[in-house]
Amino acid sequence: MLFVRQESFKEYIRRYPVTSLLVLIHVVLFVLMEVNGSSTSTRTLIEYGALFSAPGFAPEWWRFFTAMFLHIGLSHLLFNSFALVIFAPPLERLLGSVRYAVFYLASGALGSAFSYWLHTDSYVAAGASGAIYGIYAAYLYLALFRRQLLDQQSRQTVIIILVSGLLFSVIVPNVDLYTHLGGFLAGFILFALFVEFIKRSGRR
Repeated sequence: MLFVRQESFKEYIRRYPVTSLLVLIHVVLFVLMEVNGSSTSTRTLIEYGALFSAPGFAPEWWRFFTAMFLHIGLSHLLFNSFALVIFAPPLERLLGSVRYAVFYLASGALGSAFSYWLHTDSYVAAGASGAIYGIYAAYLYLALFRRQLLDQQSRQTVIIILVSGLLFSVIVPNVDLYTHLGGFLAGFILFALFVEFIKRSGRR
């Protein structure tokens, strides 16, 4: 089973440095927001780089990136960090840390951009969900086109995650479905491009 984590703490950090750093950044920024206001405060979120939409205002371009490192409330932080710790490591090993970092940031930023493009109301958005759904999309690509790289139980887990994630995005209030969908689409396309690039590099 691909998603069973059995590494020790030190081994986990050594094998998956980017994922470990991402989780650390999440926690540090969450603590800073709680100390300097609240992670659920609109003002604090915007001060720390959350994405927003409001009449007469346009967000700075960098917020499409910084928003993915912020979380609104402890449960949001724990849920996304848990998903990263469990599901991201195999992808980091497969792509390599540098490619994985590019993939993660691009999926998250494009997910944020997709959400901003589709939202017609005022809102504040934060969270790693767009990037995480990009990771899920990469596994779906593998399940569809590189089945030999995933065991049957892992493929079934991917399908369960995607179905439950879709239901969660639609049913639970205050969840940004557009970010999830945008991150997923971006991740699927980006991963396909990465696979093609790696194949061509291998031929050369």
